[in-house]
Amino acid sequence: MNQIVSEPVEQITHQISGLNISETLSYLANKFPGKVIFSTSFSVEDQVIAHQILSNQIPISIFTLDTGRLFAETYSVWSSTNVKYGTKIKTYYPDRSLLEDYLDSKGPNAFYESIENRKQCCHIRKVEPLKRALDGNAVWVTGLRAEHSPDRKNLQAIEWDEGNKILKYNPLLWWSTTEVRNYIDAHDVPYNVLHDRGFVSIGCAPCTRAIKPGEDFRAGRWWWEDAEKKECGLHVHQS
Repeated sequence: MNQIVSEPVEQITHQISGLNISETLSYLANKFPGKVIFSTSFSVEDQVIAHQILSNQIPISIFTLDTGRLFAETYSVWSSTNVKYGTKIKTYYPDRSLLEDYLDSKGPNAFYESIENRKQCCHIRKVEPLKRALDGNAVWVTGLRAEHSPDRKNLQAIEWDEGNKILKYNPLLWWSTTEVRNYIDAHDVPYNVLHDRGFVSIGCAPCTRAIKPGEDFRAGRWWWEDAEKKECGLHVHQS
């Protein structure tokens, strides 16, 4: 645990048993006031959670990581979300000196050249800013779903993230893609139009493509790599 979270995960899991998502979010926000934070990439999953938080006025901070290489469509849904809910989502950017050193030494598209380069780029643009965003908080709310990756089928709704020393709550873990899209439509939630063009997992523009019929959910991310486990380092599961 950390200095903020002292109860075992099992105890907190028991306490939220039977609560729906908005009730669980409210419970966590009351239990850890000012220490619950939600990371959004403006995916359909994240937009469902943002709607739950913002429409119910749950006191949970929302932030995003601007890597500097996002799609124009991602910025559009970010803007639409701010307007619809009257909010201002906080932004974390890569450390300038780290990014400048990487670009000066390896160039702007070095991530295509090796897995090591790609992971270093992800670390600078995503992992390091995330650690700054999570620092000092108790609960990290995410939009992870089991359908997105074989490794994620072993996750729990509430779990301890040892790498970041924080509780992680995955409210949509067992939702299907159909359930997510039905919720977006039913509540008129702004969403990234790239999802209508075959994009499933949307990240940086140079590293994301639409998937083909029958392809795995993660096939559109870092498609030039052969490795089975294609994660950027934001969500590392200790099995």
